[in-house]
Amino acid sequence: MSEEVKLLKGNEAIALAAIRYGCDGYFGYPITPQSEVLETLMEQQPWDTTGMVVLQAESEVAAINMVYAGAACGKVVFTSSSSPGVSLMQEGISYIAAAELPALIVNVQRGGPGLGTIQPSQADYFQATKGGGHGDYHLIVLAPSSVQEMVDFVGLAWDLAFKYRTPAMILADGVIGQMMEKVTLPPQRRRRTMEELIKQCPWAVTGKKGRDKNICTSLELESDKMEIINNRLQSTYRDIARHEKRYEAYNVEGADYLIVAFGSIARICRKSIDIARERGLRIGLIRPITLWPFPSEAVAQAARGTKGVLTVEINAGQMIEDVRQAINDRAMPIEHYGRLGGMVPDPEEVLDALNRLLINPTK
Repeated sequence: MSEEVKLLKGNEAIALAAIRYGCDGYFGYPITPQSEVLETLMEQQPWDTTGMVVLQAESEVAAINMVYAGAACGKVVFTSSSSPGVSLMQEGISYIAAAELPALIVNVQRGGPGLGTIQPSQADYFQATKGGGHGDYHLIVLAPSSVQEMVDFVGLAWDLAFKYRTPAMILADGVIGQMMEKVTLPPQRRRRTMEELIKQCPWAVTGKKGRDKNICTSLELESDKMEIINNRLQSTYRDIARHEKRYEAYNVEGADYLIVAFGSIARICRKSIDIARERGLRIGLIRPITLWPFPSEAVAQAARGTKGVLTVEINAGQMIEDVRQAINDRAMPIEHYGRLGGMVPDPEEVLDALNRLLINPTK
């Protein structure tokens, strides 16, 4: 298949992009608002065209452990779920990270805590960026703000995961998962042969004869050896933090105020900025694309010389902690505005919050 333009939902785009990338296997379980990922894969029947395995597991716990097994074999594998389902996967994600295996997890967030609502949220930021399971580990976390980025980030996430031998996450939300946009799908990439896999992934469990056996595990009973593994992981995370920070800047030059937002709400904030510019207000936007590693230097640079910073998130205030740490200026006001329970603010609401919290805070 050559490059193709289609009108797709974000969830559909994830599924088709995975097939085009040359994915070996998907293991998942339905949960709103991401069920179309699994449904689209079933409709496409890629096992007939590319040989890709698509399996509905009996639970999220089973799904993530199937991903663990596929990743240990050097295969291009992924799962998708939504907030409560991803919570159930955390132990398996921690195992995959400790075993230094590449894998993709897609989280199309919904409101919580608990089962919450099926409406959009960004309240899984802490879980995704601070290590949702136990132990000292990180995921590479990409936050798309368009359906096209849902497509693009599938390939990027796997490229990074294999480059650094670590799991990566696409942290979307119900807005991006359910909205429809025109996208360009990449050409079909063929799946790797076994010879290519063995060459690219010499660490993989492949059953290959004539070499020392490979063991992919997260268990080490001797403390000194476990410390070596942990130190190796931390070295990898430092490399990722040095080389893989991504962000988008919009109208930051000469801005009086700065908005920091990610994902779907960043699109709304961009419209707020356009409205503000028409009214003579100079407001800029920094959109972190990698939530981990967080683009701290870019945020700090954009905030320099402004009168204040507003983080806008569809949660009670989570990314604001990373923004405050990045700027590290006690004299600069840094405020948060967000909606909860699946409510999404509109552009005028964001401007009202900016005015109330920063421009005219005493009124």
